[in-house]
Amino acid sequence: MTSITWYLREFLRPEWVRKFLTVRTAPLVIPAHFRDFPARTEVECTHCFTCRMICPAPGAIEVLQREGTWGPEVYHGHCIRCGLCVEACPEGVLASGRILAQQEADRTRFTAEFHIRVDPAKCMRCGNCCVACPVNKEKDPQIASGGHSANDEVIMKIQGGQHVIIHEEICTGCRTCEDTCPNTAIRVARVVQAVHGTFEKEGS
Repeated sequence: MTSITWYLREFLRPEWVRKFLTVRTAPLVIPAHFRDFPARTEVECTHCFTCRMICPAPGAIEVLQREGTWGPEVYHGHCIRCGLCVEACPEGVLASGRILAQQEADRTRFTAEFHIRVDPAKCMRCGNCCVACPVNKEKDPQIASGGHSANDEVIMKIQGGQHVIIHEEICTGCRTCEDTCPNTAIRVARVVQAVHGTFEKEGS
């Protein structure tokens, strides 16, 4: 009983009651390095798929066409807010916190190239990947069923009964070929590196 009385006397002291009722926490200050979910800017998306290819979180971002306009869609349930898509986009279509301002101040950017690998043991030379590839369709609108093409400007085609990769350097990394292959015989790998210097955005 004595201990209860002591606690009551201690906690009901005017000074303690005043501090308890008037306590204030420090105002929330967002640190400069904070990275929020990426958000669209007013810049037009060129659907180069760089943001999708650099994203390390499966299912976090897609580049979709809605009502004739391309643009990135960020899914918050999968996004880990790393900001790589913001840094990698060559056009500045996405923004998050101070990433773009800091990138401009540091004069840094990401460059990516894509490597296409075909497993000959799995590939059955059906040509589905060649026909589905959007770059192939652009280079050769008449590309035949089975992936046969007389055009040597395409990324890949079926030639002489073999799957041949011709212009790997123009691959945009959309992975349509991967999604189309029935045998999971084709893979697109990205190689990303940060570079430093003075850069101008395309179209400026």
